[in-house]
Amino acid sequence: MPHTPHTPLIRLRLRRLLTAFLGALLTLAAATAPAQARAGRVGDITEFPLTTPDSFPAGITAGPDRAVWVAESGVNRIARVTHDGAVTEYPLPTPDSFPSGITQGPGRALWFTEGAASKIGRITTKGRVTEFPLPGTDRFPLDITVGGDRALWFTEANTNAIGRMTADGKVTEYPIPTPDSFPYYIATAPDGSVWFTELIAGKIGRIGLTGQITEYPLASDSSFPSGIAAGPGGMWFTADGLNAVGRITPQGRTELFTLPGSDNLVYDITRGPDGNMWFTEQAGRIGRITRNGAITQYDIPGPAAADKVAFRITTGPDRNVWFTELLASSVGRVQAHPGRVSGPTTLPAPVPQPAPAKHAAPTARRPLHLAPGVDRLLRKKGLVRR
Repeated sequence: MPHTPHTPLIRLRLRRLLTAFLGALLTLAAATAPAQARAGRVGDITEFPLTTPDSFPAGITAGPDRAVWVAESGVNRIARVTHDGAVTEYPLPTPDSFPSGITQGPGRALWFTEGAASKIGRITTKGRVTEFPLPGTDRFPLDITVGGDRALWFTEANTNAIGRMTADGKVTEYPIPTPDSFPYYIATAPDGSVWFTELIAGKIGRIGLTGQITEYPLASDSSFPSGIAAGPGGMWFTADGLNAVGRITPQGRTELFTLPGSDNLVYDITRGPDGNMWFTEQAGRIGRITRNGAITQYDIPGPAAADKVAFRITTGPDRNVWFTELLASSVGRVQAHPGRVSGPTTLPAPVPQPAPAKHAAPTARRPLHLAPGVDRLLRKKGLVRR
């Protein structure tokens, strides 16, 4: 694929983006992380503090043991949280490995990425940790899922590739056709194929179990797709640059559902136990969208909810929706049973997908939201436009 006038800027971002991703977490710890909160119910949301302050919980998934498991990116631990908020933390063998994505996988274990260590980790429900090095340094795996072949599939942000690892640690890597695409989050479709977001390229990617990759461009390079999950009618994703939640069919047809308001900072998404899609808004809300596009938004408790930063989200083993609060060192739970949630609802009409505009100039309105504060740090370093 030929380079475009914006490629040098993208390459400059990528060379220092991963450093910023890690550094921003430490930079923000003293300045913006709120005090650890008590667990308490307000409306449909309950919050549970983790044991260690400034733990920066990122990925979250349901475990096989009726608990949720959390990657604590700031303190190099994996946490187990029960339905009533009891927390157990397990330190990782490799220092400063930066655990990020986590999923339930083969052997009734939890599998997770260690970005800074270029490893994939495995932890049993008893807390025993095994680490599998990737074939080379500086891979920076970010997110992980289990494909239809029961192998682990993960994004490699720094090598622009999708990785596949068997349960015994054998790794295969597949390069993404678009250079510097920054593969971000990853999820498995009902047919067993694996789909992923390309944050900087503004595309949704699909990789078959034989490694063939197909890419589907969104409106522009500044769409910034991040979260992705299987749901009614296809794969659902978030696109912060478009202030929207989107759906893409197995054939690649895309619909966008614009969120009400302009300050949502929509980030991650999952399918809830009620069959609807649930998503996080870094501005301090949890959202729900039906297959027809009806959106309900729920405020996270507290006057400074936006400072908590709703981050990753999953359906828990208790058939509720759970999410991480990155800067509050907490996890939250939303009652998601049909008939047990309420809130203001709007019904935006589906927006037809615009004709793809390859490598469009980044918009000034939307920053990159890899993690809260990263866009701020990138501006300070002169890597993105104000």
